[in-house]
Amino acid sequence: MDQPDENANLKWLEAELQDTFDEDIEVEFNEPMLSMEIRKIYREQHPDMLDRRVYFHNLLRLQAELIKLQDWVQHTGAKVLIIMEGRDSAGKGGVIKRITQRLNPRVARVVALPAPSRREQSQWYFQRYVPYLPAGGEIVLFDRSWYNRAGVERVMGFATEDQVEQFFEDVPEFERMLVRSGIILLKYWFSITDEEQQMRFLMRIHDPMKQWKLSPMDLQSRVRWEQYTKAKEEMFARTNIPEAPWYIVEGNDKKRERLNCIEHLLSKIPYHEIPHEKIDLPERVFNPDYERRVLPPELYVPKIY
Repeated sequence: MDQPDENANLKWLEAELQDTFDEDIEVEFNEPMLSMEIRKIYREQHPDMLDRRVYFHNLLRLQAELIKLQDWVQHTGAKVLIIMEGRDSAGKGGVIKRITQRLNPRVARVVALPAPSRREQSQWYFQRYVPYLPAGGEIVLFDRSWYNRAGVERVMGFATEDQVEQFFEDVPEFERMLVRSGIILLKYWFSITDEEQQMRFLMRIHDPMKQWKLSPMDLQSRVRWEQYTKAKEEMFARTNIPEAPWYIVEGNDKKRERLNCIEHLLSKIPYHEIPHEKIDLPERVFNPDYERRVLPPELYVPKIY
């Protein structure tokens, strides 16, 4: 009985693969300016990377499910908050991009706050994050969050030990308050090995398209690898609460990382497909008295391609 629907879904996937292949290739084109030597070294270090076609098929399937999740969030007024943390170059930005790639930006939005201003530094620590929390019918992804205090601020000396201790005392109750208010809160940590981070940093150094990603803080994360590891371990020990547990995503293979994270995210939210009324395209209305004006040629963008 289910065979026709399954065949229809397969045909849809094939059509979608063809229609979006160019777009996905552009998104996935991670090595535009790398030398053949560096590409060869990277591939030798990753002999078991997920097959590209398997990756695209599953990515499209999961993105279709994300659209169902989006419909459910809008229909029910649910509030979804996803916190993305992890090592520098661990791939969280790539995961966020694939989650939001086909969603409505009015429903699913990404929050990536800059360094706090002097005024924000004088506020209650969580105050600058509160305005960005989701309202009903919204999905918000934090590309780094209040956990900056337990990581970069602590390791780099931007926060005192007293401030860090106060954070650890406050954050469990703060997150319990969010959950009690009806927010679905998911916290992900993206993990890579020391060797993988070094390889990715070297690739960024040699890739003009990606050098902007290397900030002084990123470079310091190499120097202070062990300090970040110690800070991460204490963060897990003190903030992994039943109401908002941490989930670790292994990221040495970026494609597997993206699929595994999206699959898990979908499994943690009790969404279901929302029925939609059939949409019929209305007939175009023609006015016989209307005459289209000819616009001056200087208004048009030159056709170079």
